[in-house]
Amino acid sequence: MTSSVRVRYAPSPTGYPHVGNIRTALFNWLFARHAGGSFVVRIEDTDVTRKVKGALEAILDGLKWLGLDWDEGPEAGGKYGPYFQSQRLDIYHEAAERLVSQGDAYHCYCSPERLAEMRAEQVRRKQPPGYDRHCRDLSLKERAAKEAEGITPVVRFKAPLEGQTGFDDLIRGGVVFENATIDDFILLKSDGYPTYHLANVVDDHLMEISHVLRAEEWLSSTPRHLLLYRALGFEPPRFAHLPMILGSDRSKLSKRHGAVSITDYREQGYLPEAMLNFLALLGWSLDDKTEILSPEELIASFSLERISKTAAIFNAEKLGWMNGVYIRRLGLSDFTRRSLPFLDRDLPPGVERPLPAGYVERVMPLVQERARTLLEVPELAQFFFVDELTYEPALLIARKMDRDSAAAALETSLERLLELPVFDEESLEAVLRPLAEELGLKAGQLFGTLRVAVTGRTAAPPLFQTMAVLGKEQCLKRIKAARDRLRRL
Repeated sequence: MTSSVRVRYAPSPTGYPHVGNIRTALFNWLFARHAGGSFVVRIEDTDVTRKVKGALEAILDGLKWLGLDWDEGPEAGGKYGPYFQSQRLDIYHEAAERLVSQGDAYHCYCSPERLAEMRAEQVRRKQPPGYDRHCRDLSLKERAAKEAEGITPVVRFKAPLEGQTGFDDLIRGGVVFENATIDDFILLKSDGYPTYHLANVVDDHLMEISHVLRAEEWLSSTPRHLLLYRALGFEPPRFAHLPMILGSDRSKLSKRHGAVSITDYREQGYLPEAMLNFLALLGWSLDDKTEILSPEELIASFSLERISKTAAIFNAEKLGWMNGVYIRRLGLSDFTRRSLPFLDRDLPPGVERPLPAGYVERVMPLVQERARTLLEVPELAQFFFVDELTYEPALLIARKMDRDSAAAALETSLERLLELPVFDEESLEAVLRPLAEELGLKAGQLFGTLRVAVTGRTAAPPLFQTMAVLGKEQCLKRIKAARDRLRRL
């Protein structure tokens, strides 16, 4: 591979970018960066009826969030533009007219009603679906009559009726299709917009794309594209069809498997570097053991030879685990910075904003070890910020304790903590650990009661660190409130 490598990611703004779509972008980006080539973004926006508002912005934002910078395309420009297919219609019309004039394509005047009847008849006869070539050999007189009726035709490719079309897929090896299975597919629709088949072939040629890395679903379309390249006299690029991504039950990937749009993952508190790492391992691997790879390591190691021919499995649990690994690797200030938008948004309305920066920085180390996503941070940290705790008083009574012994433990703890001149982790442990033995309790019993009293939870960060961050005043207030709750039981 040399710097002549040029690949493209060509999304359609007919929906928000999903996992499979972005995995395709990532593999193209890694291939280009590994080879020192160019990564082009081209927007295939010719399906005007299905265009979704905001989808284009979501696609570009998703790429930026993951750090997939592009060398040419929207916002970046480039000498092969425009990079929106809707701005290139004249180019496609010229190509279609050329194919018609040289006898490789023809005008089709069939109405939607006739095509529907044709498909219904094919289903009834259990025939494979496809155009029946009704208009393929119309005479000049017949065509003139159709034109006189004011029918706007589509342009169809005149596929060969016999022979084979094959190619060497860079992942799957040799692939051969019988030409008899290829119907006369549409190149130009009656609204003047090209189909994917025509537009992508013309654009990939004019933009000098050297390799097309795309989803496996396009494998069966490749012979159509090769026939088009041949008819237009273009040298085709090399093709590599990426493996499918399936859910954990090996069915088609969907939201029920945890797969949502890439922008949703950002809102759910996943880190872009974790998402990038996870997506890279959906169908590619460095070896049979390495799981955590930085973007630089992925670029250095990426090759088409390591892409699997078999489907990749989307494992939401693995993504959560991986995100947790990346969260724990963050520096404290970085973790705090990334968590703040989630804290601001999701902490209860009664918590005063802006959050005190110094206090937040003291809280964050206690949360970082337990968070798998940034979305979990507000819930894990909530008891540090609210005035009143809500919990069942019975939780204050540890195993093999009763109401009176729990209340007495809280009362004695209050007395000892009141006397503490320094309220730090070491001082708290020095007072409370011997107190358990003095009260005839196991340390776990006393600490469990105190943990619920100061956090409202049975599971929380280490007790003495938590109490030191909460501060003496807040801890004493909460222990008193817990004692009073027990007395009212």
